[in-house]
Amino acid sequence: METLLTTDACTMPTAERPLRLAEFDALFASAVRSVERRGDDVRMRLAGPDGLVARVRDLTARETSCCSFFTFTVEGTDEDLTLDVSVPPAHQEILDALAERARELSA
Repeated sequence: METLLTTDACTMPTAERPLRLAEFDALFASAVRSVERRGDDVRMRLAGPDGLVARVRDLTARETSCCSFFTFTVEGTDEDLTLDVSVPPAHQEILDALAERARELSA
């Protein structure tokens, strides 16, 4: 299990945001099998080809390094991966939008 803890800031340059969004969109469309709201956090179940765990860990680590209000917990294998995402109360609308985007793209 890997958990990345966070504080409360976003430092990603505006020009890089569409690229990161595209990476999340590709992940959501190709690997997300379910999205579940669990109180103040979101749990995503993923499955994919070899390298999925490494891909998710890399993407979430990069996201946390610039948008430090996220907390990601990655557990499992490429074939059965759980990604838990949480944010402080002030950022719940961002988590809601992330969950909705994952639902739409994985449908």
